Amino acid sequence: MKRRTLRNRRQIKYPMATIMPYGPNDKTVTKLVAAIFPDGEAREESALKRWVGTEVANDEKVARQMYEFMHAHGVKTVTTATAVMGCPHEEGEDFSEGGDCPFCPFWKGLQGSGSPSDGRWNNLKNVRMEQLGLTYRFWLPG
Repeated sequence: MKRRTLRNRRQIKYPMATIMPYGPNDKTVTKLVAAIFPDGEAREESALKRWVGTEVANDEKVARQMYEFMHAHGVKTVTTATAVMGCPHEEGEDFSEGGDCPFCPFWKGLQGSGSPSDGRWNNLKNVRMEQLGLTYRFWLPG
Protein backbone atom coordinates (compact mmCIF):
# COMPACT_ATOMS: atom_id res chain seq x y z
CA MET A 1 0.00 0.00 0.00
CA LYS A 2 1.24 3.48 -0.78
CA ARG A 3 1.28 6.01 2.02
CA ARG A 4 0.06 9.39 0.94
CA THR A 5 -0.35 12.65 2.73
CA LEU A 6 -3.80 14.00 2.05
CA ARG A 7 -3.41 17.69 1.33
CA ASN A 8 -7.02 18.74 1.22
CA ARG A 9 -10.51 17.54 2.05
CA ARG A 10 -11.25 16.57 -1.55
CA GLN A 11 -8.71 13.76 -1.26
CA ILE A 12 -10.49 12.23 1.73
CA LYS A 13 -12.66 9.31 0.73
CA TYR A 14 -15.58 8.32 2.92
CA PRO A 15 -16.44 6.55 5.07
CA MET A 16 -13.51 7.83 7.15
CA ALA A 17 -12.25 6.50 10.48
CA THR A 18 -10.41 8.46 13.13
CA ILE A 19 -8.20 6.77 15.70
CA MET A 20 -7.42 8.80 18.79
CA PRO A 21 -5.05 7.71 21.58
CA TYR A 22 -5.67 8.63 25.21
CA GLY A 23 -3.65 8.00 28.36
CA PRO A 24 -2.78 9.12 31.87
CA ASN A 25 0.01 11.33 30.45
CA ASP A 26 1.31 12.45 27.06
CA LYS A 27 3.61 9.41 26.65
CA THR A 28 1.43 6.46 27.66
CA VAL A 29 -1.45 5.09 25.56
CA THR A 30 -4.03 3.14 27.56
CA LYS A 31 -7.10 3.77 25.42
CA LEU A 32 -7.74 3.91 21.68
CA VAL A 33 -10.99 5.24 20.25
CA ALA A 34 -12.04 4.60 16.67
CA ALA A 35 -14.91 6.60 15.20
CA ILE A 36 -16.49 6.21 11.77
CA PHE A 37 -17.73 9.24 9.83
CA PRO A 38 -19.94 8.26 6.86
CA ASP A 39 -19.44 11.49 4.88
CA GLY A 40 -17.91 14.96 5.04
CA GLU A 41 -21.15 16.50 6.30
CA ALA A 42 -21.56 14.29 9.37
CA ARG A 43 -21.33 16.20 12.65
CA GLU A 44 -21.27 13.01 14.71
CA GLU A 45 -19.82 9.58 14.19
CA SER A 46 -22.02 6.79 12.90
CA ALA A 47 -20.11 4.18 14.94
CA LEU A 48 -17.68 4.35 17.84
CA LYS A 49 -15.55 1.70 19.52
CA ARG A 50 -13.06 1.85 22.40
CA TRP A 51 -10.15 -0.39 23.38
CA VAL A 52 -8.54 -0.10 26.82
CA GLY A 53 -5.44 -1.75 28.27
CA THR A 54 -1.86 -1.22 29.35
CA GLU A 55 -0.43 -2.45 26.01
CA VAL A 56 -3.38 -1.44 23.82
CA ALA A 57 -1.22 0.44 21.29
CA ASN A 58 0.90 -2.63 20.57
CA ASP A 59 -1.69 -5.38 20.91
CA GLU A 60 -2.15 -7.48 17.75
CA LYS A 61 -5.62 -8.56 18.89
CA VAL A 62 -6.68 -4.90 19.18
CA ALA A 63 -5.19 -4.14 15.75
CA ARG A 64 -7.17 -7.05 14.26
CA GLN A 65 -10.38 -5.89 15.97
CA MET A 66 -9.83 -2.34 14.68
CA TYR A 67 -9.34 -3.69 11.17
CA GLU A 68 -12.54 -5.74 11.42
CA PHE A 69 -14.45 -2.73 12.81
CA MET A 70 -13.27 -0.46 9.99
CA HIS A 71 -13.72 -3.12 7.31
CA ALA A 72 -17.30 -3.75 8.47
CA HIS A 73 -18.02 -0.05 7.92
CA GLY A 74 -16.31 0.13 4.52
CA VAL A 75 -13.68 2.65 5.68
CA LYS A 76 -11.60 4.21 2.89
CA THR A 77 -9.57 6.78 4.83
CA VAL A 78 -8.05 6.54 8.30
CA THR A 79 -6.78 9.49 10.34
CA THR A 80 -4.62 8.94 13.37
CA ALA A 81 -3.40 11.51 15.87
CA THR A 82 0.31 11.10 16.51
CA ALA A 83 0.08 12.51 20.05
CA VAL A 84 -1.88 11.38 23.10
CA MET A 85 -5.03 13.51 23.06
CA GLY A 86 -5.85 13.48 26.75
CA CYS A 87 -7.03 11.51 29.73
CA PRO A 88 -8.64 8.11 29.07
CA HIS A 89 -11.49 8.80 31.50
CA GLU A 90 -14.83 10.13 30.30
CA GLU A 91 -15.92 13.60 31.37
CA GLY A 92 -19.44 13.38 32.81
CA GLU A 93 -19.13 9.63 33.43
CA ASP A 94 -15.88 9.11 35.35
CA PHE A 95 -15.63 12.66 36.71
CA SER A 96 -17.85 15.74 36.75
CA GLU A 97 -18.30 17.87 33.65
CA GLY A 98 -16.09 20.94 33.66
CA GLY A 99 -13.79 19.44 36.28
CA ASP A 100 -10.38 17.83 36.19
CA CYS A 101 -9.99 14.08 36.20
CA PRO A 102 -9.04 12.95 39.73
CA PHE A 103 -7.25 9.90 38.31
CA CYS A 104 -4.93 11.71 35.86
CA PRO A 105 -3.12 14.61 37.54
CA PHE A 106 -0.93 15.11 34.46
CA TRP A 107 -3.91 16.54 32.52
CA LYS A 108 -5.05 18.94 35.28
CA GLY A 109 -6.21 22.16 33.62
CA LEU A 110 -5.32 20.90 30.15
CA GLN A 111 -8.53 19.24 29.01
CA GLY A 112 -12.26 19.13 29.37
CA SER A 113 -15.06 21.62 29.03
CA GLY A 114 -13.93 23.55 32.12
CA SER A 115 -10.41 24.16 30.85
CA PRO A 116 -9.62 27.68 29.64
CA SER A 117 -7.38 26.11 27.01
CA ASP A 118 -8.07 22.52 26.05
CA GLY A 119 -4.52 21.63 24.97
CA ARG A 120 -5.47 18.31 23.35
CA TRP A 121 -6.78 19.99 20.26
CA ASN A 122 -3.47 21.71 19.60
CA ASN A 123 -2.19 18.17 19.02
CA LEU A 124 -4.48 17.84 16.00
CA LYS A 125 -1.77 19.56 13.98
CA ASN A 126 -0.09 16.16 14.21
CA VAL A 127 -2.84 14.17 12.51
CA ARG A 128 -1.69 11.80 9.81
CA MET A 129 -4.04 10.57 7.11
CA GLU A 130 -3.87 7.56 4.89
CA GLN A 131 -6.07 6.64 2.00
CA LEU A 132 -6.96 2.99 1.87
CA GLY A 133 -7.35 0.98 -1.28
CA LEU A 134 -8.32 -2.65 -1.45
CA THR A 135 -5.86 -3.53 1.30
CA TYR A 136 -6.70 -2.09 4.67
CA ARG A 137 -3.65 -1.15 6.69
CA PHE A 138 -3.11 1.31 9.48
CA TRP A 139 -0.71 2.02 12.26
CA LEU A 140 -1.17 2.75 15.92
CA PRO A 141 0.55 5.45 17.94
CA GLY A 142 2.94 4.42 20.63
